[in-house]
Amino acid sequence: MKRRHFSSALLATSAWVSQSTAWAQALFKAGKDYYPLERPVATDVDKGKIELIEFFWYSCPHCNAFEPTFAQWIKTAPKDVVVRRVPVAFRDDFAPQQRLFYALEAMGLLESLHAKVFAAIHVEKQALNTETAIADWVSKHGVDKIKFTETYKSFGVASKLKRAVQLQNDYKVEGVPSFGIAGRFYTDGSIAGSMERAIKVAESLIAQNR
Repeated sequence: MKRRHFSSALLATSAWVSQSTAWAQALFKAGKDYYPLERPVATDVDKGKIELIEFFWYSCPHCNAFEPTFAQWIKTAPKDVVVRRVPVAFRDDFAPQQRLFYALEAMGLLESLHAKVFAAIHVEKQALNTETAIADWVSKHGVDKIKFTETYKSFGVASKLKRAVQLQNDYKVEGVPSFGIAGRFYTDGSIAGSMERAIKVAESLIAQNR
């Protein structure tokens, strides 16, 4: 969804890896299938790890449709890839759902409730776009409402929001769902042709950065 629309690998030899990388570079083109960043973005991963960021918005129907595919991909992602989800805020009214994501993360509830947020919005048609609506929803899922609200309003969550907006700007995110790869590249479904193809683009760029 575009911003403007919102009004056996272990057996591989080094030669094989080089050939595979060359093939990927020939298949996917900079400026066509992905964009190299003018300025690299600092990543929050250890040496030897590669960061993949998925930018998303809970209320985005395309993000909702892509979530099962991406969740399955994460389960089989290479061990050296660190996957992070970053909720975007193209407008101020996106902020409540950003806070929801980071509050769930801080409370260790993402694994159990992340997909359920999508279902609540897109299947059950709940408008989880205010603090009150969000707090009422999480409480129905057995979460202590007072503790959640304190976390939702916490300095830690506020700091995560600022960092999310900075990453969004640094990667020049124009639509969601989309990927930031290794602090150096950006792609999305419109650029790559589909989000399924965007995953392949991301995989090739990850291979290039090893």
